[in-house]
Amino acid sequence: MWTYHNPVRVIAGNGSLNQLPALLAGRNCLLVTFPEAGSLGLVQRIRQLIGEQLRGVIDSILPNPDVQWLAPLYEQVQRDHADVPVIVALGGGSAIDSAKALICTTATGRFTDLLPVLQQAAQLPPALHKHLIAIPTTAGTGSEVTPWATIWDQAQGRKYSLHQPHTWPEAAIIDAELMASLPAGATLASGLDALSHALESIWNVNRNPVSMSLAVQAARRAMATLPALMQDLGNLQLRADMAQAALLAGLAFSNTKTALAHSLSYDITLQHGVPHGIACSFSLPLVLEMALGADPAADAALLSIFDAMAPAVAVQRLQVFLQQLGVATEPAHYGVAPDDWQTMVHKAATGPRGRNFIRTLD
Repeated sequence: MWTYHNPVRVIAGNGSLNQLPALLAGRNCLLVTFPEAGSLGLVQRIRQLIGEQLRGVIDSILPNPDVQWLAPLYEQVQRDHADVPVIVALGGGSAIDSAKALICTTATGRFTDLLPVLQQAAQLPPALHKHLIAIPTTAGTGSEVTPWATIWDQAQGRKYSLHQPHTWPEAAIIDAELMASLPAGATLASGLDALSHALESIWNVNRNPVSMSLAVQAARRAMATLPALMQDLGNLQLRADMAQAALLAGLAFSNTKTALAHSLSYDITLQHGVPHGIACSFSLPLVLEMALGADPAADAALLSIFDAMAPAVAVQRLQVFLQQLGVATEPAHYGVAPDDWQTMVHKAATGPRGRNFIRTLD
């Protein structure tokens, strides 16, 4: 038996941002976005589209949502915008993940009631939670079609995953025109995050035929598009192709969650400050080598992505792909010694995401 489930309504294509009023259907909303959204003209575009339905703008979202600054923001939203039924998240994964926390309602409106839910991966009691419309401005995180949000506690060296029935976005708007100004570094990191999502959903114990098909398409499209896009950042067709790859990857791992490469990435980000998209992708050749041979169907899917007949060829082609994009594939480049790397791999394999890996590590 297997199931595939994704309740997010997806509207995609250039100019699809114009569908926001129809999705809101007369409801008021709060815009949650990143600091540069105003100077890029994105906030003004939202204002022009929905007018007085826009009840407030929060444009202070930073990379890697952290409990220290998310806590007062959460309480501000609960206090000042309790009657606003929808949050529109405009930005990368950090904006969308932050919005997923902000739509959650607690009895007191205090973040101290949400924090144990994060720490214990618990469920909130039934309440009138806000709805979420996600509009990504990067092609990579897949957060617009998944229920998960990554929340960090840098002071404690911890990472939490928020997952509630209501944290699935109600709808996602995929408009490549919103991604046209994304700089090279963010384009690369987000694109590699999408590739990682695709591969991680294949070497995964939770895979199913639908997620596998989506993941293979996503990986092949990402590998065909990303190098060309890095040479022509203003190419809107390449932006649209990369956005579609990221969306397909998101739809794949929305049913499987991620696996070993992502489990490894969290300590790399926390301890070494490596951006998430790089932290979860530099190890992909090493993880691919471990994954091949564990399952015939997964092997066939993985080898097809790299047009390879042998595992060693697939690993080499993935390694060359990353290196040609300027991404080192050796852990030592990121400050991890060989002995420490083996310890880190075994630790990651026992984590919640690591246990999704297709092969048990002794």
